[in-house]
Amino acid sequence: MKLFLQDHISIIVVYILTFLGFPIGMQLLDGFENHYVYFVFLATVLLVILLYIRYLRRKKMYAHIEKQTDDFVIYRPLAPYEKAYAKQLQSIQALLLAQEEQYKQFSLEQQVMISHSVHQMKTPLSVIQLLIQSNQWKEATLLLEWQKVKIQCDKLNYSLNQLLTYSRSTNLMADLKIEPIQLRGIVQEVINDLKDYFIEEEMFPKCIIQDNVLLYSDRKWLKVVIYQLLSNAVKYGERHSSVNIYFEDGHLLIKNIGDTIPENEITRIFDLYYTGTKGRIKGESTGIGLYLVKRILTTLDHPFQLHSANNETTITIDFSNSIKKAI
Repeated sequence: MKLFLQDHISIIVVYILTFLGFPIGMQLLDGFENHYVYFVFLATVLLVILLYIRYLRRKKMYAHIEKQTDDFVIYRPLAPYEKAYAKQLQSIQALLLAQEEQYKQFSLEQQVMISHSVHQMKTPLSVIQLLIQSNQWKEATLLLEWQKVKIQCDKLNYSLNQLLTYSRSTNLMADLKIEPIQLRGIVQEVINDLKDYFIEEEMFPKCIIQDNVLLYSDRKWLKVVIYQLLSNAVKYGERHSSVNIYFEDGHLLIKNIGDTIPENEITRIFDLYYTGTKGRIKGESTGIGLYLVKRILTTLDHPFQLHSANNETTITIDFSNSIKKAI
């Protein structure tokens, strides 16, 4: 009530002067009937002056509300209504900033926890892999079992690396290093890393990329993308088929033969945690890998598209803006 009265005091004063003071004064002086037009004129002038003064006092607030701005607070509010409005906005802004700071702190602690946990798990995993490498040739009868254990260790290592990569991708821009990269070299590295996976699934990679193809990008994150795409091509491809990796007209294409991805899933397959029909059947999909691919390629400004038809799936990455021919 107090704020209402403070905000409308000028209207109350004008009302008293116009409809109480003026008629009484005119009646005492010369009769109200003889000066009705003059009364209307004075009342109109006072109303215009009042509206103009109120406009000047609230001009900043009107401009602030109409203008699209990131600043919540009105600079130097004048009217009581402005001051109360600005005070409320300051409270909201302070609350939002506090919540944002809490979220940043929570996100940082979550990243630290994930990173620490992954590294803690990778240490015994590395020991197991070393034991496998040192013993797999000593007992020929246990060779197959050792190979199965090694494959499972590799899958576990891959999942841990994927989790660590997802954690670090929240601050992707701070970890970019753009440099010239030999495309064939990085693809070949990934193929070598997935060698056992190709052998297990009885699939064969065919890399057709010239040695003189260079592009400007981030080596580490681009390798994560190619690793994810090739591992998916193996996971969802047909046995005894091949995964074709080739480069033409500034585009990297990765093609595999397997079940066609339904058209209604292609637009969702890069969403976080979306596994799709095939992922549910296999039961190994996390819905994280292709989300990371989308996030990394978008940050690196490498457009991409996925096409699937007639039991053939192709993902195309456009490097035309980043490509450079070696001399």
